[in-house]
Amino acid sequence: MNFYPTTRAIWLIALGAPIAAVLAAIIPSLWAIGAAWAMMLILLLLLDGLVAAKANRVQLAVAKSAEIGSPVKLGLEAAFSGKIAPREVFGTLGLDERLAETGAVDFSLDRGITANGAFSGQATIVPVRRGIGEIGRLWLRWKGPLGLAWRQTQKQSKQTVAVMPNIAAVRSPTVQMFLRDSLFGLLARKFRGEGSEFEALAEYQPGMDRRSIHWKGSARHSKLLAKEYETERNNQIVFALDCGAAMCEPIDGLPRIDRAVSAALLTAYIALKAGDRSSLFSFAAKPELSTPFLSGSRNFFGLQRAAATIDYRHQESNYTLALSTLQSQLQRRSLIIIFTDFTDPTAADLMLEAVGRLIDRHLVLFVVLEDRELTAIINKAPTSAEDVVRAVTAQNLLAQKKLVVTRLRHMGIDVIEGGHEDVGTRLINSYLSIKRRGSL
Repeated sequence: MNFYPTTRAIWLIALGAPIAAVLAAIIPSLWAIGAAWAMMLILLLLLDGLVAAKANRVQLAVAKSAEIGSPVKLGLEAAFSGKIAPREVFGTLGLDERLAETGAVDFSLDRGITANGAFSGQATIVPVRRGIGEIGRLWLRWKGPLGLAWRQTQKQSKQTVAVMPNIAAVRSPTVQMFLRDSLFGLLARKFRGEGSEFEALAEYQPGMDRRSIHWKGSARHSKLLAKEYETERNNQIVFALDCGAAMCEPIDGLPRIDRAVSAALLTAYIALKAGDRSSLFSFAAKPELSTPFLSGSRNFFGLQRAAATIDYRHQESNYTLALSTLQSQLQRRSLIIIFTDFTDPTAADLMLEAVGRLIDRHLVLFVVLEDRELTAIINKAPTSAEDVVRAVTAQNLLAQKKLVVTRLRHMGIDVIEGGHEDVGTRLINSYLSIKRRGSL
C-alpha cells in the first residue's frame, strides 16, 4: 500500500473510543456508535488515499561534482495527475555520508506557475568528505483532499556526486592578482646571481651577489661583469600526502588530510602556471595514488579529480615503503613536498631514515599542520588530576614532534609548520624561493 494515515486521522479514530464509552454508559444500546465511527473514518481514509493525486514525473537535479565544505544545491521537481492537486508536497532524499552527516536531506516543494502545475523545491547540502558520494532513495509524500491519508511514492536514484577538494583559495582574487602581477613578471625577469640556467653576462652593479662576478670575462673586457641566470622551468614537483590515521584527525571540523590537499592543490596551481610539472602521491600502510606528471594549468582539474580519490585510511603510515616506492618512480631530480604528522617516535625514526636516502638526489620539503588542540590542552588551567595528566601527555607529544622537526632541519630539510589557514601561502613562498635560488 502506498498511503498511510495522517496524524489527523489517528486522532479522529482515537476520539471515537471515549465518546462511545460515555454513550454506552448512558444508553448501553449505543455502544455500536464507536465501532461505526471508527469504520467510517477508515473508509474515508481509504477513499482519501485512493482519490489523492498520483505522481507521474519526478526529476532530481544533482551536480556532477562538488567541493568539500562548500554548499551544494539539489533541485527536485514533481508533476501530478488527478483532478485534485495536492496542497503541499514533502520529500526526503537519502544520501551517502560523504554528502551529509545526517545521511538524508528534506525537501519542501511549492507549486509552480508552469502550465503543468509541477511542484518544485530545493535543498542545500554541505559535503563533509572527499570521494564519490552516492545519491540514495527519494521519498515523496502528500496528503489527500480530506487530509486523512498520506500518499507516498519512492524512487531509487543512480546518480553520484564526486566530492573534490576545496580550491576556493585558487579562485580567490588575491591569488589571481598575485598570478597576474607577480608570477608572470617574475618568470620574465632574469635573476642575477640566482637560478640554474646561464643566460648572459652583464655589467656588475652595486647590490649584486659578488659570487656572480665572472673574473675571466672581467679581465678580458677590463670591467666587472656578472653572470645572469634565468630561472629554470619544467621542474618536477611531487606532492606526497600521508593519508594515514594521524592525518585523519580533524582540525577545525575537517580532517588534516583535507587541509593538506587544499594547500597542495593551491601550490600545484601556482606550479603549473609557472611552467613546472606536478604530480600527486598518497600513502598510508602502502602507496595508493600516484599520478603522472602534468603540465599546464589546463590539467589542474585532472589533479583535483585525482585528489578526490585519496581516501581516509585509519592505519599507521609506512614511510619506508612509501618513500622508497616514490624514489624508484622518479627518474630525475625533483622537489618532493611531504604532508604528514608525527605521532609515533618509532615511525618518525623510520621516516627520517627513509628521507635520508631521498635527499641524496632530491630536494625535500615537509609541511606539518599546527596542532592547536594539544596547545589548548596545555594552556588550559587544570581543575582536576585528569586535566594535569592530559596536559603532561600533550606536552610530551609536542616535545616529540618538535624533536623530529629539529632533526629534519639538521638534515638540511626545510619544514613548514603552521595553521591550516596560513600553510598554503607559506608553501607557495617556499616554492617560489626555491625557484629563485635554482635549487632544482
